[in-house]
Amino acid sequence: MGERRHSRWVWGCLGALLATLVIVLVVGMGMLGVWAVRQRWGTFPSFTSTVRASISSSPAPTLSGDVEKLALRADEEDQLVEAVYAKVNPGVVNIRVLSRVKAPQITVPELPQIPGFPPLQIPTPQAPKEFYQGGQGSGFVYDAQGHIVTNNHVVAGADEIQVTFADGTEVPATVVGTDPDSDLAVLQVDPQAVELHPLTLGDSDALKVGQRVIAIGNPFGLEGTLTTGVISALGRNLPVNPALAAAGPTYTIPDVIQTDAAINPGNSGGPLLDLHGRVVGVTFQIESPAHASAGIGFAIPVNIVKQVVPVLITQGHYEHPWLGIEGTTLTRELVDAANLPVKHGALVVKVMQGSPAEKAGLRGSDRQVEIHGQSVPVGGDIITAIDDQPVRRMEDLIGYLYRKTQVGQTVTLTIVRDGQTKKVRVTLAARPKQQR
Repeated sequence: MGERRHSRWVWGCLGALLATLVIVLVVGMGMLGVWAVRQRWGTFPSFTSTVRASISSSPAPTLSGDVEKLALRADEEDQLVEAVYAKVNPGVVNIRVLSRVKAPQITVPELPQIPGFPPLQIPTPQAPKEFYQGGQGSGFVYDAQGHIVTNNHVVAGADEIQVTFADGTEVPATVVGTDPDSDLAVLQVDPQAVELHPLTLGDSDALKVGQRVIAIGNPFGLEGTLTTGVISALGRNLPVNPALAAAGPTYTIPDVIQTDAAINPGNSGGPLLDLHGRVVGVTFQIESPAHASAGIGFAIPVNIVKQVVPVLITQGHYEHPWLGIEGTTLTRELVDAANLPVKHGALVVKVMQGSPAEKAGLRGSDRQVEIHGQSVPVGGDIITAIDDQPVRRMEDLIGYLYRKTQVGQTVTLTIVRDGQTKKVRVTLAARPKQQR
């Protein structure tokens, strides 16, 4: 029994000694490896010291160069808009109008007579004979003589007009001239009563879709309101009075500017400006079922302002050249249904009685074809050019008459009639007032 214990003790000691020798050998080889590396490569820092050195030597995080450039550009654009507003706003005005409205006559119904009772007497209410109805809009200073441009519909029927300037000065104004067909009007204030800041007119023909624009006006009576946006479209044709357009054909304003700059009631008559602070249009309509900004606003191009306003100042009214037709743009469906020999042009639907078109022998539609279940007039002359300028749409004809012609001027129309092309000379007259 004692021998067995002695034997186990001996073997245990030998095992411990062997394990110790193995550990010493491994540690020794590791130290030898480190010594060899140091001899070959020299002393190297620890991993943690390397990371610390890397972090401490890295620069503090900053915006990238591209983001910094964009931020600087945004600051510059903000400063530009601020500068335009500071320059232009003194020339933008708020217009308030009052119109006398006759009160409706009040009639008292006759009451039935009750037998045995005295007749009933109901006193007639004393209603005012007239009352005032208010409205408001915007405008801008046109020249140093105190002329102010606005929309005709802002001041139509006004009996009293008050103009408020950016500095709070309020002065009365009188109407110098109006043109319902371009929805423009000119007012005048006493140039000695207020410091005037006429605005510079730009060139609406030079505008591009996507170009940034600024609108300044008085939406809902909030004076001096600035909104920004872009030109959404060019060359729109809009009816002078949308309410009348729903009832049938009416005169239109060509080359209208469409913008997404917020325009609301009260903006009418205010300037639409480029980033140089130049007037490029006069805001006058919006497209919105809620009668508030839906991102679709319209402005009369400033080149029409240049054409009409000087005449309103000197003559009080503007005569528009009149051809005397109702027409429509040819469509593919119309061309196919009527088997027309041309694909583009303005179809004459109706010739007005006594008009220059009638005197020149133009013919309107004389039959109907069915397109998508609706009767459409065909058979009239197709205008393909005016003074050798191509007419691809009805808008081309209206725009040319608006920009390039005057009352009494003779133009040459190229028409297609019964498959034959011919030239017709027409001397333009003034639009009849009763059709405005």
